[in-house]
Amino acid sequence: MKSFGSAVVKVRHLILILAFILLVPAVWGYTHTRVNYDILTYLPDSIETIKGQDILMNEFGTGAITMLIVEDKDDKEIVALKQEIEKVEHVKKVLWYDSFADISIPKEMLPQKIRDAFIKGNATMMAITYDSSTSSDETMGAVTEIRKVLDSGCYLQGMSAVITDTKDLAESEEPIYVALAVLLSSIILALSMDTFLAPVFFLLSIGMAIIYNLGSNYFFGEVSYITKALAAVLQLGVTMDYSIFLWNSFKENELTHEDAKEAMATAINETLKSVVGSSVTTIAGFAALCFMRFRFGLDVGLVMMKGVALGVICCVTVLPSMILIFEKAIEKTRHKPLLPTFSKIPEFVQKHNKAVFLVFLLAWIPAIYGYTHYDIYYDIIQTLPKELPSMVANQKMDETFGMNNTLMILADADLDAKSGDQMSQEIKKVSGVSSVISVDSFMGEGIPREMLPEAAKEELYGGGYQLMLVASEYITASDEMNQQIDTINEIIHRYDSKAMLIGDAPCTKDLITISNHDFNVVNWTSIGIIAAIILFVFTSLSLPVLLVLVIECAIFINMGLAYYTGTSLPFIASIVIGTIQLGSTVDYAILMTSRYQVERRSGKSKSEAVLIAHKTSIQSIFVSAMSFFAATFGVGMYSGISVISSLCMLMARGALISMVTVIFALPAVLLLFDPIIIRTSRGFISKENKLGNQGSELSHSV
Repeated sequence: MKSFGSAVVKVRHLILILAFILLVPAVWGYTHTRVNYDILTYLPDSIETIKGQDILMNEFGTGAITMLIVEDKDDKEIVALKQEIEKVEHVKKVLWYDSFADISIPKEMLPQKIRDAFIKGNATMMAITYDSSTSSDETMGAVTEIRKVLDSGCYLQGMSAVITDTKDLAESEEPIYVALAVLLSSIILALSMDTFLAPVFFLLSIGMAIIYNLGSNYFFGEVSYITKALAAVLQLGVTMDYSIFLWNSFKENELTHEDAKEAMATAINETLKSVVGSSVTTIAGFAALCFMRFRFGLDVGLVMMKGVALGVICCVTVLPSMILIFEKAIEKTRHKPLLPTFSKIPEFVQKHNKAVFLVFLLAWIPAIYGYTHYDIYYDIIQTLPKELPSMVANQKMDETFGMNNTLMILADADLDAKSGDQMSQEIKKVSGVSSVISVDSFMGEGIPREMLPEAAKEELYGGGYQLMLVASEYITASDEMNQQIDTINEIIHRYDSKAMLIGDAPCTKDLITISNHDFNVVNWTSIGIIAAIILFVFTSLSLPVLLVLVIECAIFINMGLAYYTGTSLPFIASIVIGTIQLGSTVDYAILMTSRYQVERRSGKSKSEAVLIAHKTSIQSIFVSAMSFFAATFGVGMYSGISVISSLCMLMARGALISMVTVIFALPAVLLLFDPIIIRTSRGFISKENKLGNQGSELSHSV
């Protein structure tokens, strides 16, 4: 360990050169890592809705469907537009009423079922199928090309259109996320440190670690757009501590070492010892996300675990190299620290520890109630900016055709025409169903299926299945939609026990069930892992319980505030925020408790030990929490993507709440539970102090 610091100092120029060279493949990896903009693709492959999507792709050659509304155009213009769309690469087929009946037939003579499905007043609707999946690059490219041939009065609706808009919005906002995080973090560091230039090197070092992390995602194949958007700001927030610790250690060692290089070598070794333990708790928090059935947890968990590890490596190699090489420039920008010492807070808590503890206990009551009663939303689409083209199209579809969702039924191709027609009729009567498109609903039981036009037959038959499209008035994830799904499933299984109901709404219904399970798994796993680490660090039975309770109180308050402010949170937040907040802020508690342990072992009384621990750690906790707040707050305020905005605002608020909870509640807890901690922990009283206490007790009894 001692030789590591010396080696880094010795080859500092080589380290910095290598660090810049490694940016080249990292940037290449970053620009060539595919981004997944469809959150539903992270559902388990084993569930029926996902199996059905695979059948649709493999047997029908269709992985995506969008709906196009065309207003105020005659039939010839519509046919010409349809032909233009069919020329777009990866468009498989455009289904219009001429797929079922000759266009020369007057619309008034068409069967009522066809008119209801495709025509409403001055508007008509087409179904566009693609030969690639809903969120594939090919489909998004096709959507972009289709929009180029559309003019006013045309509205492209569907999940693929939404995903394309989400991609464009995310790509336009992501550079702003990083700029805001860097700017606000720089302000916090400039105010809290005694030099203006050192924070620049902090951010450069962390920035390199972020680029390495994002670039190495190439080996994962793809990452979620949410992970990509959050990874940079989250990594900046959770790894800033390490840079601050190195700097403080370096400045302390400069006082006892004549040579700056020796001081830095010692600082590197001290930092490595402390940061490894600190980073393990943070990594453990992200590791808990990997236990989710919903694979988004694995996506963000692996990326952030890797990001924290790379942050540690850069902190003890790249950052010290920069500081030593540019030491003279850093010294020229020194200034008087603007951050207060916060000395009055430890004294206040010491004096009123019982009252503070009582407030901590009482805070649990509203925190638990709010935590168990806030609203969760699962349909991320509905929270996107209303001015996006896809959202405008969704509104137009609802207003014109009373349609918010397209459900797809995969039924046995050999299901007889009479049963198929009866099934379609039953589904049409279900509350909220506006139309049903199927072979038998159009042809009826009296007309042979062989008379169906070949173009329609290709779209509605494949691999032993027939495809039916159901238009629903209800919004994804609503109670009405979920009840409708249950009713339709009951109907189709009476006619065909192996039939499948698929689409975005059924997938989201499965997501609700899975995320509720994941919420409990991730919470208990993260608590268990963090508690085990605290148990290992302090060899204590009581401290894992006490520290986790302090942090969990902060998490409950953070999430519970959503109820009291009337804010609805995305389902992802309910699963991941608690874990992130626990993993990233338990370091504050460990920092203070470690110093309390040192002072207690040296013979200090519990009051002296807690007061010293409180005074020496409060400034570090404040700077760390404010850095995390700064890295996430700006993004939360700016982002137009609700799920990213909500997650960042929760992380920012959580950092402040955790800071306040640790600074006030933890010292009170340590004071009041000191007798229990001493009796259930090792390393808090030295052998000499134990003998002294025993002798004192013996003489007292004599």
